[in-house]
Amino acid sequence: MLLDILCILAGFVLLLKGGDWLVDGSVSIARKARLSSMVIGLTVVGFGTSAPELFVSLQAALAGSPGICLGNVVGSNIANIALILGVTSLILPCASKAHTLRVDVPMMVLACLLLAAVGLTGTIGRVAGAVGIAMLVCFVASEVRRSRKLIKNDDSIAQNDQKTMRLWQAILLVLVSFGLLVLGSNLLVSGASGIAREIGTMAGADPRELERVIGLTVVAVGTSLPELFASVVAARKGEQEMAIGNIVGSVTFNVFFCIGIPALICPIHDSDKGFLFDYALMGGLSLLLWLFMFTRRTLERWEGAVLFAIYIAYIVRTVVA
Repeated sequence: MLLDILCILAGFVLLLKGGDWLVDGSVSIARKARLSSMVIGLTVVGFGTSAPELFVSLQAALAGSPGICLGNVVGSNIANIALILGVTSLILPCASKAHTLRVDVPMMVLACLLLAAVGLTGTIGRVAGAVGIAMLVCFVASEVRRSRKLIKNDDSIAQNDQKTMRLWQAILLVLVSFGLLVLGSNLLVSGASGIAREIGTMAGADPRELERVIGLTVVAVGTSLPELFASVVAARKGEQEMAIGNIVGSVTFNVFFCIGIPALICPIHDSDKGFLFDYALMGGLSLLLWLFMFTRRTLERWEGAVLFAIYIAYIVRTVVA
């Protein structure tokens, strides 16, 4: 138990520093590559911070543990929207641009609804995985092309180039930050899972149900911590667009890639067992976020409080039920 607690504390320290370096390096890459902070959030930050979900889901699928695989992704998406954006907007309201509401957030909503629809069929097969990966590639390519066209002639970007670090330094800083985020999340998940399993065993919980609960809560929150720290740090540094892009990109990546790759390698069976409420909540939260962000194109503090309260209620229901 003591070792688990030390792992949790060490994980938090690494996540905090990794999130700080990730934002600094990503902003520099955005300036050098002539890309907006939103696109960097959707791609570099969003996908990078979702690496833990990919590794966990792939390992779980290969090990024949659909509860962990799906629980990790569905729980992470719920945590990304309700917990992370809730906490981030409580600290500082997150503004977004019109394109985000017209294209990026609708794509995230579509991803969540597609996962729920396919998951409820009972099996997420190779075809579904391949389609998801193809959709993600097309979406990212379109966003990068659009961003570069919009800011191609932006003089402010050229001026900012002189204030940022060199490209190789920014890339190195981002890679190091990813390492810290992955290591920190692994330490925290390891410690929290150990404590949860010990408590569950003492309480005489059913092993399969305990697997589902741990996947939806401990593992999901743990693998979402990189997004939490990256978004909070980005918001505090005035990069609200990157904070929003990080979450939108992470949720989209989680569905199309973190489920797509495992499904392409090994079809995920029993995808409908015990996940009906979780699928419904994930889809409902994505729609609610879209609705909230239409309010002056900003996620206000009270809206963040609503999202955070929903997440707390969800965790209590999952653990108690």
